[in-house]
Amino acid sequence: MPRARISLKPLVYGEHPDQAADLFLPATGPGPAVPLVLFFHGGFWRAEHDRRHAAGFARALAAQSGCAVASVEYRRVGGGGGWPVTLTDTAEAVDRLPHLAAQAAPGHVDPARVVYAGHSAGGHLALWAALRHRVPDGAPGRTETPPAVLGVLALAPTADLAWADELGSGRGAVAAFLGGGREQVPDRYAAADPAALGVPAGRTVVVHGSLDEALPVAMARRYAARVGATLHELPGAGHFDVIDPDSAAWPVVGEALRTVVAGAGV
Repeated sequence: MPRARISLKPLVYGEHPDQAADLFLPATGPGPAVPLVLFFHGGFWRAEHDRRHAAGFARALAAQSGCAVASVEYRRVGGGGGWPVTLTDTAEAVDRLPHLAAQAAPGHVDPARVVYAGHSAGGHLALWAALRHRVPDGAPGRTETPPAVLGVLALAPTADLAWADELGSGRGAVAAFLGGGREQVPDRYAAADPAALGVPAGRTVVVHGSLDEALPVAMARRYAARVGATLHELPGAGHFDVIDPDSAAWPVVGEALRTVVAGAGV
């Protein structure tokens, strides 16, 4: 993994303490501004899991890719989040953070070249953020036009909320997030489930381990086939290998990001 000097700048996109992000900036000399990756951490949308556990990943991704990486916090279940607040925080973050990052690092961050990325529940949020033009009218976070995003890097994402709820993933995390199962709150699933919303804006690349113990790789396979995403299935990899810079998955993650930034296949 390349070693590069990384600087850290705090960003605030709202009034709540969890409406914040850590901006990791690679050292850059004269030249064009670099793309920005907005990374959403996982933890099944629960308050006990925050962005601190993904700090090493975000720093390493900035060093490896040469992109700026903003590790995004958001309100979570048990801390004022859940439906609809987690989604509205996500929408606020993707709307505001590119320009805030460009202001924090003048000439170094290009707010017009943005990638949404996330792991596990954060992968769900990254996919949903690129689908805001497809959510039903009146639903939280809806936009009338497709988000201006290069694409999505989804790492072991919760890409199918209804399926994850049926599996009881994360000890009932989906029902806790949305306030019930699909039969109890069907409108919320219709507005929040990437598997029900169609093709995200930009290019979507999914990376998922074949031995993922939290979310089955079959979920990634079905989702990728449904929306035409590129899927990198990692033999022998578990749920957290995709955010471990010391794992065998790391080169694949880096190449997947380059694919999204370039907008070309591998």
